[in-house]
Amino acid sequence: MTTPDLPTSDVVSVERHNHVAIVWLDRPDKLNAMAPAFWEDFPAIVTALGADSEVRAIVVAGKGRAFTVGIDIAAFGPAMAAGTISGESTGSGVGDRMVTYHQIKRMQQTFSSLAECPKPVIAAVHGWCLGGGIDLITACDIRLASADAVFSVRETKVAMVADVGTLQRLPSIVDPGRVAEMVYTGRDFSADEAAEMGLVTRVLPDAETALKDAMAVAEEIAANSPLAVQGAKAVLRAAQERATAEQLDHVALWNAAFFHSNDLAEAMHAFLEKRPPKFKGD
Repeated sequence: MTTPDLPTSDVVSVERHNHVAIVWLDRPDKLNAMAPAFWEDFPAIVTALGADSEVRAIVVAGKGRAFTVGIDIAAFGPAMAAGTISGESTGSGVGDRMVTYHQIKRMQQTFSSLAECPKPVIAAVHGWCLGGGIDLITACDIRLASADAVFSVRETKVAMVADVGTLQRLPSIVDPGRVAEMVYTGRDFSADEAAEMGLVTRVLPDAETALKDAMAVAEEIAANSPLAVQGAKAVLRAAQERATAEQLDHVALWNAAFFHSNDLAEAMHAFLEKRPPKFKGD
């Protein structure tokens, strides 16, 4: 039996219930906004759980009032307004684009760790699930939601192309026309609409019930042969794996080339200054 030590984190926590692990987005005071530490800690924890023979299923949930509001713009905004993600600059346009490309690839792996995890992963969504939250749940195997859940591919609203998994995985879950509408508009949509379009399997009355239902599904999975369950996940994943990897690289190259836009800088300044952005398309 293999039970590796889990990495420690201030923004992600883990609970174990027999053969089920709950991975909590644990920054409730900031609505689980994805701060810089999240992008390193989350995949390290998921990878460790995937290697733990005692874990047979994983549930991902958020503490507090929201699942997650996505990337922490308060933390990343100033750097993004300057045309980078981390604030690093090589002093060269080509060099900065290479830095951006590699940063995007590292961030993509945060959610690819869920798709690549050999154990089934169930998302229990409540409250806001915005931007990076959609990237996260589309990398999960099963998605459940509470009635108060609100979803949005929010990147378009802040002059970005979603680049860490949504555009690659969502079209295999939801009708492409529906995907195009939600991506191009960046609008909010309800749990009921998410269920109607197939993004979530079912809607539960509240966050507590959604988590309870997710745990019940996870426990039912965990009662089956781990070899059969993990083999089934591997076979289901095989058909999409290559196409997804190629598409993730394509969007990383696109954003590395076009990330340094005046519209993105305007979006970040507008957010930090609490005013509507004025986009010019350059």
